[in-house]
Amino acid sequence: MSRLPTPLRRQACGPHTAAALGAALLASACALVPAVDTSPVEARQRPSPLPEGWHHGAFMEIFVRAYQDSDGDGIGDLRGLVSRLDDLQELGIRGLWLMPVTRSSDRDHGYATTDFRDIEPDYGTLSDMDVLLREAHRRGIGVIVDYVINHASAEHPAFVSARRDPGSPYRHWFVWSDGAPAGWDIWGKYPWYHTASEPWRWKGEVKHMPLAPPGSRGFYFGTFGPHMPDFDLRQPQVLGYHLDSLRFWLNRGLDGFRLDAVPHMIENSARDWNDQPESRRLTRQLQDLIKGYDKRWVVCEATASPADYARPEVCGAGFAFGHVQQYVEAARGKAESVKQVAEYFLSAPHTLATFVSNHDIFAGRRLWDQLDGDVARYKLAAAGYLLQPGTPFVYYGEEVGQPGIPGLLGDQPIRGPMSWSPDPRRGGFTTGTPFRPLAPEIARNNFEVQRGDPQSIRSFYKAMIGLRNAHPSIARGSYEQGQAQGLVASWQRRHGEEHTVTALNYGNSPAPLAVPALPPRARLVPLYPRDAAALQADAQGRLELQLAPQSVRVWRVQASAK
Repeated sequence: MSRLPTPLRRQACGPHTAAALGAALLASACALVPAVDTSPVEARQRPSPLPEGWHHGAFMEIFVRAYQDSDGDGIGDLRGLVSRLDDLQELGIRGLWLMPVTRSSDRDHGYATTDFRDIEPDYGTLSDMDVLLREAHRRGIGVIVDYVINHASAEHPAFVSARRDPGSPYRHWFVWSDGAPAGWDIWGKYPWYHTASEPWRWKGEVKHMPLAPPGSRGFYFGTFGPHMPDFDLRQPQVLGYHLDSLRFWLNRGLDGFRLDAVPHMIENSARDWNDQPESRRLTRQLQDLIKGYDKRWVVCEATASPADYARPEVCGAGFAFGHVQQYVEAARGKAESVKQVAEYFLSAPHTLATFVSNHDIFAGRRLWDQLDGDVARYKLAAAGYLLQPGTPFVYYGEEVGQPGIPGLLGDQPIRGPMSWSPDPRRGGFTTGTPFRPLAPEIARNNFEVQRGDPQSIRSFYKAMIGLRNAHPSIARGSYEQGQAQGLVASWQRRHGEEHTVTALNYGNSPAPLAVPALPPRARLVPLYPRDAAALQADAQGRLELQLAPQSVRVWRVQASAK
């Protein structure tokens, strides 16, 4: 930590701290508190180099720590990610979502932020981030990052100051209570923590925080635990700090944000703590700022009401929590889930972001483990979300069938090093010792082996993403005639003159499919697989066919010449 300039050191460690600690201790304690960069940031507009609608393509969610190490320290970094941009471009990826890359106290998890305007040193520097943006843009790939607006780390200098001194200018940045408020329960935990508690535990580690000085009685609020105190976003200065920090990144050329935990920004009471109207209004304000820049995009994490947050009056896009498991259950052959997959987007916003797993284990284990390594079902689950409306998010390693790591705690099993090669010691991830054990199945489920196999999971992902990139109807078209016939789901999509039909047979045996509402005598030209025979509708625009077991079929519709 750097020492504060004298004026800022006095501000962070106010007169109450001096009275409580005494001059000698004050000098020692305050020397450890770094500055909080609260400087205002004015918007600097410049045209985006990305194509219009870039965010309709498939994204890759990347945990930088686990993706590619460039310097042999066993930890992934931004330079390592830059070295893999050609591979991502070749797969057809149009956007990257980076889990937190800002400085944090936990470093691995990343969501306990200590500096909202700097890069985690393990990952590199701001200059490295600039290189990543430049090189990604050169390949037509946009980059968004996690922005953790609800809370900071308990080691953020503003909270350190506020906790030590009730007279600190940062005290009002956080949510406090003189006593222990009654009736609170968030996910089975009491969310108010005493300032003098020591030590506290998080994910099995003991963290020692400095004891609060005499006279600083009080409880602070932490939705996600004592290590991450909530900001008081009702305070204009606090909201202004975040708006300036968003502009800081947008001015550098960042293409948008994944806003973390936005329904938790405001709590009104022990009963009304989740998804309050004030949180929605704040989310809209954040969206407006971000989209005030050219071709920027924002997506929100909102588990309670994803469809509401995906609407333009709130966030404009939101992850499809509550629906994503239907893709997996349909692949397992559950008829009700096949029906849900077919019909969901007949009414759901097309701005939802779809996925089958992500960095949080509550959303599901890695897809390989959810489907017990059944490759045919794996491909069906992937096709479902890659060919439907919304913006699909591939979780790094999913495209090669990377499993989770057994025997680890919390989210660690799904946050292992990327499997680049069959090397059982380093996996192509590092030349040193990986920070975490490698995933099982690395001998076959890795980038090098799968890249050269036309039947591999990666080749299938490339084909599905390629369809999305090549056909506007699949990337952003309407969604029509969504229907389930037993274990067969089908739908039609249109954009301008383009009209496509998709059908998935989730069953283990051949199955009939009746395709309705086609143009009379329309010809269906195969897009996937390319070597399939063309088909033709009858004079009433109907078509009946047989689908092979566990198969994916996509056609382009050509109207009959009159």
